Amino acid sequence: MADGMKTELVSAIHLQEVELQEKPADKPQDCENNNNNNSGDETFTVEEAVETIGFGRFHILLFVIMGSSNIVEAMEIMLLAVVSPEIRCEWRLEDWQVALVSTMVFLGFMVCGVLGGYLADRYGRWKVVFAGFVWSAYFSLLTSFAPSYGWFIFLRSMVGCGVAGVSQGFVLKTEFIPAKYRAYLLPLATIFWMIGSMLIIILGMLVVPTLGWRWMIRISVAPSIILIFLFKFIPESARYNVSAGNIEAAVRTLQKIAKMNRASLPPGRLVEPAVKERGSWRILLGPSFRRTSLLLWYSWFVASFVYYGSVLSSSELLEKNLLCVTDADQEHQVKHRHKDGLCYCIPFALSDYQTLLISCLGEVALIPLNICLLNVIGRKMSLTVMQLISAILFMLLNICTTMFGFTILLFLLRSLVSMNFNVVYIYTAEVYPTAARSLGMGFCTSFSRIGGMIAPFIAQVLMSQSVIQALSPFAVACVVCALGNFLLPIETKGRALLQSS
Repeated sequence: MADGMKTELVSAIHLQEVELQEKPADKPQDCENNNNNNSGDETFTVEEAVETIGFGRFHILLFVIMGSSNIVEAMEIMLLAVVSPEIRCEWRLEDWQVALVSTMVFLGFMVCGVLGGYLADRYGRWKVVFAGFVWSAYFSLLTSFAPSYGWFIFLRSMVGCGVAGVSQGFVLKTEFIPAKYRAYLLPLATIFWMIGSMLIIILGMLVVPTLGWRWMIRISVAPSIILIFLFKFIPESARYNVSAGNIEAAVRTLQKIAKMNRASLPPGRLVEPAVKERGSWRILLGPSFRRTSLLLWYSWFVASFVYYGSVLSSSELLEKNLLCVTDADQEHQVKHRHKDGLCYCIPFALSDYQTLLISCLGEVALIPLNICLLNVIGRKMSLTVMQLISAILFMLLNICTTMFGFTILLFLLRSLVSMNFNVVYIYTAEVYPTAARSLGMGFCTSFSRIGGMIAPFIAQVLMSQSVIQALSPFAVACVVCALGNFLLPIETKGRALLQSS
């Protein structure tokens, strides 16, 4: 009996020791459960998700496909410089009629720029960009069948509308890129613009002398058609989906990007309030952005004015032999004006195409300098410096020099005005909130097209009267714009993209 009680007592003591050992072991489990519950309460924003995912394979795909949209835009715009001598000859056009072609393209761009921005903020960036591809390709193809000058300028204005939608691709691309990579990747998009410009010049050099300008336009539509099919690999902006209240779609997009980049989303769940007032002009002219918007509109006007001024001026100077050069090509001693009137048929020589090609290379030659300026002195000062140097280069074109000297000046000028256009794109996409980013870009591009509408009448009409009178307005506009850029109130270098104002 005593042995039984003793055994029972030992068992009880042993059981108590086991319980004492198990209790500390239970505590970590309870703590783990508490941590799980806490992680369920953690939240993150789209900005945090984009930064956490970082740069990877998705962004390379995004860079290639969306960068290629710049090829389409550049080809449609540069086509005007290449085709101008041909349509002047075919329809015996006056200078102002040739200039009107470019003006009508930019008019279509201006009208549809604001509309495209509004639709992109209200209904999504992807839809607007895709529609722009289809629209511009369709009407560009129709342009090649234009039976008359009137039909030609109408169809080119429709192309301008489509290109306005394509330009919203810059916003879509920007909203996916982490902050620290934007100053590196966005300037590199200039490479695609250069490729588009060179493609249309090479097409003009190879196709126009044999098959004519109509076949050149038909062949130039091919990149747009290819991109229509590739664009399905690009998702809708997660920032837009969040602002529209579509959290599930934003999460799916971010998960897809994280999987492609072999990364993971931040712990917790995506929580960000929907923005009721999307695509409202009141945001652009509200107290927070009024001064920025007004200065940016003028900056975009000048960016387009001087860019297309440099492109069309170079084309006009070469076509009409208005350059003050000491070693002019013998084939281009024929002047545009004769005693008997205008000479309508002065096609580009091979050397003229080569000069335009070299000047196109200038658009990417200074990309390393562009990236350096953006990261060191910021967006505002980069714009200021580039505008001042551009003004000097415009005036230097009036100095008599050799053809090689003119090519170098044109090369540098195209570099500077292209860099300026690129930086103003970056600044605009960064400074406005998601709720009005596309609309802000739309307003800015519309103001830029006003500059594009005016530039042909100076570069292609006034140039025939006086080279210095035609180049001076571009230089003066650059100087005034440099002051405006210096007065911009916000610097966006290294800053996160705003979701709302």
